[in-house]
Amino acid sequence: MDTDRLIQALAADHEQRDRRVGTALATALLVALPVTAAMLLVTIGFRPDFMTAMRNPFFDTKFLVTLALAIPAIVISLHLSRPEATLGRWIWLLLLSPFILVAALIAEMMMPQRTPMMMRLMGRNSMLCLSAIPVLSLPILGAALYALRQGAPARPAVAGALAGLLSAGLAATLYAAHCVDDSPLFVATWYTLATALVTAVGALAGAKLLKY
Repeated sequence: MDTDRLIQALAADHEQRDRRVGTALATALLVALPVTAAMLLVTIGFRPDFMTAMRNPFFDTKFLVTLALAIPAIVISLHLSRPEATLGRWIWLLLLSPFILVAALIAEMMMPQRTPMMMRLMGRNSMLCLSAIPVLSLPILGAALYALRQGAPARPAVAGALAGLLSAGLAATLYAAHCVDDSPLFVATWYTLATALVTAVGALAGAKLLKY
């Protein structure tokens, strides 16, 4: 085989692998997300004042923060499924969610009348948040790891951590529909801790399951 044909063969294999991982991840998430949504609905459900809460910008901000974490994590996970891929400048995409959260924190601090800091920090369901997001993440994390196994990540622990981030972000998006604590300070504390836990689990699982 001459050099040109070898390059063409490698390129074709590369494109086929990328399509396979992308299709597998999309399919896995389409299966896992309804499972997670069902888990939410049959256990804690939506908050009773969901429609009214939508008028509160801080309630809406929770969804912006979680989706701004999940979507870049999905994109980076697909990128890292290739053996030659490195994190590099892609990591900057993960700063979008913290940026939105910091802006919301500043906006809350500038409000003339606001709830005392400790009440905003602890909220009403901090322990539920800390446990529910990881539990709701499990079907999504399992699906994401299965899909990423169709690729060949050079750094399986990092790829697993990104799978954890996307799982936590999507699970937190669903949980936000139940959460009655809308303060950005609450989100920055308890959502972040829950996300860190899922990310750590993803990294540990990825180190074992995503080797090739």
